Amino acid sequence: MTAVTVLGVVLGSALAGCASTSGGSSADRPAAALAAPSKAPSSAPPATAKPPTMAPGPAALARVLERGPKSADKVVALTFDADMTADEGPRAAGGEHFDNPELIALLRRLKVPATVFMTGRWAEEYPSQARSIGTDPLFEIANHSYSHYAFTSPCYGLPTMGSDEIGGEVERAFGAIRKTGARNVVPYFRFPGGCYDDASLRALAAEKVTAVQWDVVSGDAFATDADAVAEQVLDGVKPGSLVVMHCTRSAAPVTDQAVNQVVPELRKRGYRFVKVSELMRG
Repeated sequence: MTAVTVLGVVLGSALAGCASTSGGSSADRPAAALAAPSKAPSSAPPATAKPPTMAPGPAALARVLERGPKSADKVVALTFDADMTADEGPRAAGGEHFDNPELIALLRRLKVPATVFMTGRWAEEYPSQARSIGTDPLFEIANHSYSHYAFTSPCYGLPTMGSDEIGGEVERAFGAIRKTGARNVVPYFRFPGGCYDDASLRALAAEKVTAVQWDVVSGDAFATDADAVAEQVLDGVKPGSLVVMHCTRSAAPVTDQAVNQVVPELRKRGYRFVKVSELMRG
């Protein structure tokens, strides 16, 4: 697969792997692994530290973080999109799983800090999981919009909203996430499908959040070969890298298996895992 093809597949999964009905489903009953948040690793900054942000750039456009400083030590940020679109509620009600508690449990066992970019609809569908993630100092939750509709068009077939709706989308998502009881919520935003333009960046700047994208595409969306996903991540990671992966069983079923290969290998290479907030601190 070319890099462009892989990127299209990954972003396509971000579209298809999203939805929810309001209220918690039976799948949201927390497993034992989810019920016990981990202690923060010694390398993590204090939970009370204010998350850094990037001031808007020229023309009042929100800045976009794609990786850490090129002079960064051997650190890498694993990020996971918890995708659900506003119109996929019937699929969730029918038993499709847009969560991945096994992945979260694995990150805890491996003591890997991570940033989860969560849609408001995902938080509504899996409130106890959102609360568990968002009260564990190992993790932080960032905003992935409420509905997972595109902020510009075309964007992999996603429904598109107007720039005048962006502020409401961002605020509604933060509201849904915080309503679950999540506390480790950071002022970062990832565009649905990774699609944005100047108009959406200008609207986002007004929300006082930093846009966060990536420099390493994992290829986990719709993948069935965990080895290939792991290889793609390992081939792409450089000091300061931001890796995009997914936290949805239906759209990314082998992510946990790939992570189980990636983490020990990167540690063997001397890498340390950080959340996006720490990566931004430099």
